[in-house]
Amino acid sequence: MKKLVLLFALITSIVSAQADKIYKHNGEVITGKVVKLEEYTIVFKYDGEDAENTVSKYAIEKIVYGKSGRVEEVTEKIVVNGEDDWEKVVILEDKAYISGLKKGEEVRGKTGLINFQTGNTGDKKAEKKLKMEAAKLGCPFILLTADKATVGANSNQLGGSQVIKKGVAYKY
Repeated sequence: MKKLVLLFALITSIVSAQADKIYKHNGEVITGKVVKLEEYTIVFKYDGEDAENTVSKYAIEKIVYGKSGRVEEVTEKIVVNGEDDWEKVVILEDKAYISGLKKGEEVRGKTGLINFQTGNTGDKKAEKKLKMEAAKLGCPFILLTADKATVGANSNQLGGSQVIKKGVAYKY
């Protein structure tokens, strides 16, 4: 019986030694098999499962491949300590890019009601305010949920324009 237990332990350690390890920025380690790397996501299978799972590259620090031992650095961790770090905040436009990140609060950035700036300037001002809101929460990512601009007489009585951006903040 002892020999059977030892054999099982040996087989288990050999199999797990060949498994890939995906290291997340939040300290979590995923053990399984990397199926493919896409532009913004990693597709993998957990050990002992056939279902494919997807995780955002933004959530991943590195991958250590079990068979070769090769280490592949994926992304650097973005550290946001407050509103002053707003320029580090990344705006994401696809839900697949948030997989593996932790949902925070809704954030909003908008230009003033009376705004005589060009469309591009108003857009940048609203984006800055959006990023500043996320940075206040310590969140390095925003999933953009709404991007609206009103121009001319419809936006306000004086004929200016207003840009409103909404999103959900995410962290590791």
